[in-house]
Amino acid sequence: MRNLLFILFISICFTGYAQQPESVSTADSLLQQAVSEGFCVGIAAGFSINNNVVWKGSAGYRNSEEQLAFTPETKNRIASIAKPITAIAILQLVEKGMLSLDTAIQTYLPDFPVHSDSPVTIRQLLNHSSGIPAYKNSKEAENQTHYTDLEDAMQIFENRNLVSIPGEAFHYTTYGYVVLGRIIEVISEMPYALYIQKHILNPLDMAHTGIEIFGNQYDQKSVLYDRNDKGKIKEGGPHDLSDRVPGGGFYSTVEDLLKFGDAVLNHTLISTATTQSMFLDQGIKKEGNAYGLGWYLYGTNPSYGPVYGHNGSQIGASTFLMLLPEQKTTVVVLSNTSGSMQQVTNITISLFDIAAGSGQ
Repeated sequence: MRNLLFILFISICFTGYAQQPESVSTADSLLQQAVSEGFCVGIAAGFSINNNVVWKGSAGYRNSEEQLAFTPETKNRIASIAKPITAIAILQLVEKGMLSLDTAIQTYLPDFPVHSDSPVTIRQLLNHSSGIPAYKNSKEAENQTHYTDLEDAMQIFENRNLVSIPGEAFHYTTYGYVVLGRIIEVISEMPYALYIQKHILNPLDMAHTGIEIFGNQYDQKSVLYDRNDKGKIKEGGPHDLSDRVPGGGFYSTVEDLLKFGDAVLNHTLISTATTQSMFLDQGIKKEGNAYGLGWYLYGTNPSYGPVYGHNGSQIGASTFLMLLPEQKTTVVVLSNTSGSMQQVTNITISLFDIAAGSGQ
């Protein structure tokens, strides 16, 4: 499903898309439609141009039973949009000369098992070519076990055989980002959460973003919903994210993610040269959209130039963060309903022209 979504994205993005409506008012109707047609219980979106939030909107509920509205300020799981955050953190440490992308991970984690004659490197973790396996089944993907820290979480997969020789094939895995998070801890000598807070969230005033701790209550945070293959939506069950924090354990808001996207475009967190290397095709992913270091590369749109981003999907979340560097535009869409990724993708694409029309 993931590859099908991205291939569809390419076909829409590159074939006559400029004919879509450009009125900002259309954006609100897109969100209302997603709710009224039963794709999402709640959804919010926004776009910024040149560091200014031009539009944000929402529809539906963060709690349908209590009829509490979903708003751009609602805290929602962001799922794999955590990966670009972790990638930025790693590249900050590279810029400081504290680690090297092409060094074996055992240099920093000497106790991590060696499963191949070819060493796993940090670069391979970032671009999903390490060979570290993904969740082994749906039960593992919907984790019910609480792990006290990242070192504890690595015990899930560290002794499993690799699925490919490191550096030779693309195999998307959130567990690889758990390893990256642990490396950040070792190199920075502080917990992953503290590093992210100090070096990414605080500098950007992302005051409504954090790591979801199982069992904690958060003000303005959405209930989790799941839409099955037949289109039926129900509340999602308990789901502990402690097994995947650096790759999918955050909550955030539309407004905070717009700040993050703008900071990437402005080179606030890492240098221009490092940003360019982050968005460079690693040549590993052969089907669908290419992958850089923590970001999908959606090619060059004839109207807007290069497009970068990341989506996220887990219980209670269908999300997209997209960047159009030549347009200085960030687009964010967050829904509290898993199983609605296609609709969220379509809305994200539709917002491209709306944003372009607003910036003229």
